[in-house]
Amino acid sequence: MPSPSPSPSPSSASSLSTIPTAHASRTQTLSRPQTNIEVSRIETLRLTHESTVGSKAPQTPRDEWLPMGGGKEFPPLLPDPDRYVVEFTGEEDPMHPHNWPIGTKILLSGILAYVTFTASFASAIFSSTVGAISIHYGISTEVATLGVTLYVLGFAAGPTFWAPASELSGRRWPITAGVFGYSIFTVATATAKDVQTIMLTRFFAGLFAASPLSIVPAAFSDIYNNRTRGIAIAMFAMAVFVGPFASPFTGGFIVMSYLGWRWTMYIAAIMGFLGSALLLLFYRETYAPALLMAKAATVRRQTRNWGIHAKQDEVEIDFRELITVNFSRPFRMLLTEPIVFLVTLYMSFIYGLMYALLAAYPVVFQDIHGMNLGVGSLPFIGLIIGEILGGVFVLSSQGSYTKKLRANNDIPIPEWRLPPAIVGGISFTIGLFCAASVFAANTILRSAVGACFPLFARQMFVNLGVQWAGTLLGCLAAIMIPIPVGFIMFGPALRRRSKFAPAAAVFQEKSA
Repeated sequence: MPSPSPSPSPSSASSLSTIPTAHASRTQTLSRPQTNIEVSRIETLRLTHESTVGSKAPQTPRDEWLPMGGGKEFPPLLPDPDRYVVEFTGEEDPMHPHNWPIGTKILLSGILAYVTFTASFASAIFSSTVGAISIHYGISTEVATLGVTLYVLGFAAGPTFWAPASELSGRRWPITAGVFGYSIFTVATATAKDVQTIMLTRFFAGLFAASPLSIVPAAFSDIYNNRTRGIAIAMFAMAVFVGPFASPFTGGFIVMSYLGWRWTMYIAAIMGFLGSALLLLFYRETYAPALLMAKAATVRRQTRNWGIHAKQDEVEIDFRELITVNFSRPFRMLLTEPIVFLVTLYMSFIYGLMYALLAAYPVVFQDIHGMNLGVGSLPFIGLIIGEILGGVFVLSSQGSYTKKLRANNDIPIPEWRLPPAIVGGISFTIGLFCAASVFAANTILRSAVGACFPLFARQMFVNLGVQWAGTLLGCLAAIMIPIPVGFIMFGPALRRRSKFAPAAAVFQEKSA
């Protein structure tokens, strides 16, 4: 290993000694043991670079190098490349998002929650226009309901693009582009002249709206540490699930008014444009590798040393890998990881059920009880209240979670998050069976996996009847109860067998 070069003169602006940030980081790291927080951040950054769609380019054979030009020879390689890589200066580095002021975190979290709410709100507001669209264009309600289904299918397709984009270029621009693109296509839906255009624009609106759904949880992980991240994720979950239930009665009264069904889309688009403006004006980058890239660019300009860079600068996009690895990875994990499969199964049922209710409530409250479109959608407020109470219940358990985390040397155990899910699953199942024997609440159900459920929810409740349809859903919900219980019992063992679980996290669990 080459010995350190002597100290240069003050005029030597390109010297490594003029880079206190990188040098101080290395000295500090070598002079004391790293804290668990620093180890966690290092592991997160390492996994980020290993899992990104790009990769560090291999050394190109010398005979394939492009010429320097101007008759110049190639300069020598950097003597110690790691010394040119910028890093955070330590656990308390104010540049790291975990150390930002609480006011900044609240502002960013509010913006992220709003755009998430907007994306989920727009997914269901179309359900209130199904009757008007079917009459206007002379199509069946099943065909008109495709406007909801295609939007949610866009949700399913979007993360394969938005997630890797946010890991290559940071969070800010992908989420801003996604929300703005969603707004444009929603305006196109509002001005559409035929059914084909409506369906096409709804799919692309969902495709772009998937950006906040796939990026916001990662952004919250950027901003909050293990002790506070659960609060932010609970707020995100409430935004995702409250949005679809807040839109039917909003859209119902709009459709009944002189504004007509098109204004449901205009309002959803206006909400999106407002979100785009908030992101452009007030949102700042939170992705640590992207922040280090910006820091490296600043240090390069300050020192005139153009070899200084961030680790992320070494990553090159490999489009073949993007297609073969990134698109296949979710399916490989789904088929080979029991935890991923069971969580996906459980969440698919919940998500499908949520959209099933959008079709089931009108059957009960409008067709059976004769309420109009606006009033018949007001029972969704009960679901909103339930979502909020569920969020409050999760937040109330944060104190005990923090105590466990502190006692376990700040090493989180995933199973600690499951007790509220078990309580919710049992309560949900009991509520469904009760609903099957009581009048309106029976509506609360209909089986589910995915965006297709609204297509057959109406037929199920009409043909089976409200009571039997509710009973069927209650049985399905009861089947799902053992999943989180099983994770508590077998979660660590499953993670140890996993090919995708972070090795450091598994080791920490073994030694905790």
